[in-house]
Amino acid sequence: MQRTRDALRRALDPALAVVTALLLGAVLIVLTDLEHLAQVGTDPFAAIGGAIGGVVEGYAAMLSGAIGDPGRVIAAIQTGTTEDIAAALRPISETLVSATPFIFAGLGLAISFHAGLFNLGVDGQFLIGGLGAGITAILVAGHLPAPVALVIALAAGAIAGGAYGFLPGVLKARTGAHEVITTLMLNGIAPNLAYLVVGWMALAPPSGALPAVPRLLDIPTIRVDYGFVVALLVAAAVSFLLFRTTRGFELRAVGFSGAAARGAGMRTGRTTILAMTLSGGLVGMGSAFFLLGPARGLPGGPTYDMGYVAIALALLAGRRPGGIVVTALLYGALTTGAKSMTVATGIPLALLTVIVAFAIMFVAAPALTRSIWRLRPPTPRVESGANTPV
Repeated sequence: MQRTRDALRRALDPALAVVTALLLGAVLIVLTDLEHLAQVGTDPFAAIGGAIGGVVEGYAAMLSGAIGDPGRVIAAIQTGTTEDIAAALRPISETLVSATPFIFAGLGLAISFHAGLFNLGVDGQFLIGGLGAGITAILVAGHLPAPVALVIALAAGAIAGGAYGFLPGVLKARTGAHEVITTLMLNGIAPNLAYLVVGWMALAPPSGALPAVPRLLDIPTIRVDYGFVVALLVAAAVSFLLFRTTRGFELRAVGFSGAAARGAGMRTGRTTILAMTLSGGLVGMGSAFFLLGPARGLPGGPTYDMGYVAIALALLAGRRPGGIVVTALLYGALTTGAKSMTVATGIPLALLTVIVAFAIMFVAAPALTRSIWRLRPPTPRVESGANTPV
């Protein structure tokens, strides 16, 4: 019962933050609705009513574009027609597809954050992980059974991303080089390295069909695949590692105080390298699933600044693996719904991007959100036990 209350208490601030962002976004939508604002002088009530109606229509389109229409889903399942089911489930499918890479990236960042390391190299690790998976997929295509080739390609993506995280980890542990600087510099190297490798790949076409991550539903327009399921399993594994194992305790101890950890006999250098390697490996795994999944390539996928979004989502979740899954799903829903809102209402996508940014900002500033809603600050609780998730 206490855990349920704690979960609800932690969820209150993010929920209010999203509501606040949507309300502020509604004000912006009204202020930019020039068609109705032009009628304020002649018919103010009609102008205000039309503007508010546009907000309601826009947010309804956003919700429908993010999760779909439940009534339509039920009706489609009852009819049993593949086309109807695909059309009804496509919104939630796209939300899950959008969220999956951010779940992997957020989990990787959670490990580095708990170890006291600020990994800014997600963009580079994501790109290198995808390259590793792509090169391996080309090399093994037609030479191994498809399931085996897929597992090897996914493992190669994780290894490549892990190697790109290993480098700043070693530099941090052996030379004291700050991981923020080294990961940022490696982000600059990754695109140029990718350019060279892609050129080589063009000269070495695969000898067979590339391995592909199977979809959850065998419907062409439903793109969500087993990468999302693996992401959930990895979230459970990361939570177990951090809060139920000795290695996880060492990671958190080093993050809390490196000097105290060394005094207790822990090898902080090895822990630093392990944390950065695991962080990059999870990012690379997410890239591999994305590359070999329904998106089929980096174009149209996460933006070049996905690392900063993943950092925000991990911090908003309090570095908790379960919270990262929730925040990634929320971000996926907002971005997917925003695109549908633009198509349905003509509201500029840039304005919707501002609304998403407001949501992240208010979640990152819970004191501001609580002051807006006139709520008391939460009473701090002292967590007991080394295995309590944080």
